[in-house]
Amino acid sequence: MEKVLVAYFSASGTTAQKAKEIAKAVGSDLYEIRPEVPYTSDDLDWMNKNSRSSVEMNDKAFRPALANKDAHIEDYDVILLGFPIWWYVAPTIINSFLESYDFTGKKIVLFATSGGSGFGKTVDGLKASVSSGAEIKEGYLVRSSSDVDKMKKLLESL
Repeated sequence: MEKVLVAYFSASGTTAQKAKEIAKAVGSDLYEIRPEVPYTSDDLDWMNKNSRSSVEMNDKAFRPALANKDAHIEDYDVILLGFPIWWYVAPTIINSFLESYDFTGKKIVLFATSGGSGFGKTVDGLKASVSSGAEIKEGYLVRSSSDVDKMKKLLESL
């Protein structure tokens, strides 16, 4: 049986709640990806071109520092990786996370929370940050318990 980790970044708590639901549903470990400098509500003001999140998302090479680097990825076969969608892609802290570990031989399945947009080009934007021997695939936008069930079924089909 494959060992599964649900790793997630949550700026406002929405993704954290869904990650916890998924981890419970699939019986996996849970890992929070935390920025070294936590985001404030002002940082997340996407209407302000000078807000931290706007500045980061406009620079695709920007990599926010991680507060923690103890996910023990080597212990897992499958990583369900969750995050909010920002500007139709994953926040750059997800690139920071992916670039901090060796995912060779791992399956990474993405899930996201979003107020309205879809995955867009998220998978393409993350592929360059993943070890060449890893498989990364789009999962689901998770908004309800039926979406949690879809993630569970997707995991069972891997």
